[in-house]
Amino acid sequence: MIRNFNTYWAETGRRWRRAALPRSLQYLAVGLFASLTSQAHAQQKTDVTIKQLLSTTTTSAGQQIVLPRKDAELVASIFEIAPGAHLPEHEHPYPRYGYILSGSLRVTDTETGQGKTYRPGDFVVESVGRWHTGANAGEEPTRLLVIDLVQNGHANTVLRKPQQDSNK
Repeated sequence: MIRNFNTYWAETGRRWRRAALPRSLQYLAVGLFASLTSQAHAQQKTDVTIKQLLSTTTTSAGQQIVLPRKDAELVASIFEIAPGAHLPEHEHPYPRYGYILSGSLRVTDTETGQGKTYRPGDFVVESVGRWHTGANAGEEPTRLLVIDLVQNGHANTVLRKPQQDSNK
């Protein structure tokens, strides 16, 4: 608070300095003004409600979230997955975030075998560089908002190629 106040003071408080009030009285005056304006603001009716869905620094696999270093591009999409549909094994080279709008989505890490089912209102922070699958095991379509942060022009889904049979 003090650092922000000092920045504010340097930019807009020149007239107060000329009044030569002791710094403690200046802080008191600004604090009093701030408390009065915040009370008035709190009494105003608001038409906006904010519900935090998630706050995290890691993916579903426990990895640190790392953003593209240059030319970042945000891509937002709505996915609809039919009941019984299975997504092929894939990985993401960049961060991918999903919000389940309806239905359910089962995501399974094929390297560990661990899986988790996400339902409406759940926020998914997908793993990066780890093979996984997704499936709609429910009876209704799964709809999800997907947000990708990629390097401009790059795709964020890499399908796993089938392994060649070594006996041929």
